[in-house]
Amino acid sequence: MNQDQPAFDPKKFKTTTRQQWETAAEAWHRWGPLLTRWLGPATERMLDMCHIGPGNRVLDVAAGAGEQSLTAARRVGPTGHVLATDLSPTILEYARSSARLADIPNISTEVIDGEALAALQTAPFDAVISRVGLIYFPDQQKALRGMHHHLKKNGYLGVMVYASAKQNPFFSIPVAIIRRHAQLPPPVPGQPGPFSLGDINVLEKTLKDAGFKDISIENIDAPLRLDSAATCLQFEQESFGALHQMLSSLSAMEQDDVWAEIEQSLSQFEQEGHFVGPCEMLVASACK
Repeated sequence: MNQDQPAFDPKKFKTTTRQQWETAAEAWHRWGPLLTRWLGPATERMLDMCHIGPGNRVLDVAAGAGEQSLTAARRVGPTGHVLATDLSPTILEYARSSARLADIPNISTEVIDGEALAALQTAPFDAVISRVGLIYFPDQQKALRGMHHHLKKNGYLGVMVYASAKQNPFFSIPVAIIRRHAQLPPPVPGQPGPFSLGDINVLEKTLKDAGFKDISIENIDAPLRLDSAATCLQFEQESFGALHQMLSSLSAMEQDDVWAEIEQSLSQFEQEGHFVGPCEMLVASACK
């Protein structure tokens, strides 16, 4: 690591992450239809792998605006229940609003850090899910142990994470460009980030170290389809807090230059008047 580069500060990272999700909550909710089209099939597969069905109790960790929470709530039906948790109060307000508008009463929310699940007072769950959330926890083992604690015996964990940077250039290209301009060093093993669990062996070991068994991991192709590279840039600017964290050391003018370079680089994925950003997710299930 460069001598001038400060060491990773998990407490500061968590505080900044919470602030950024508070700011991005409206945008994440507004982009909900895109999230359904983009991650919907992989989400359904995650729920399948966790055997989620009528009457189940489900805990959703780092639920965001709750699009996948509502999907789970529809599956468990009126005799089941979904508890959606997140560290951002504002983003959970959107989850509650969406549930009311969709007339889905079997969902509740609670503001709690995903690494502090031990403080959650609730009956055990049949399944715990986390979609693109675990990768951003500074202490992934602490988060997973909390999830493990709240599962019934033989209950299921389901997680979705990005596969490798190479398999996700729609995201890794912006990350690489920002890292170069901000003179950030490569992430060290164990540091949170979008591709921190993108290796199947790393993901499997991470789940096993937290006490889970019968681990199953699938690669799922999930291309991001939009009308242009400019729309992809807008989506990432408004919704991807990790990018803004990385940009924080640059001036506003420098950030504008970075975003312009990102849009130009993303334009390589425009074809026949549309944007198709290559994306691959890892969907894992495990048992307590």
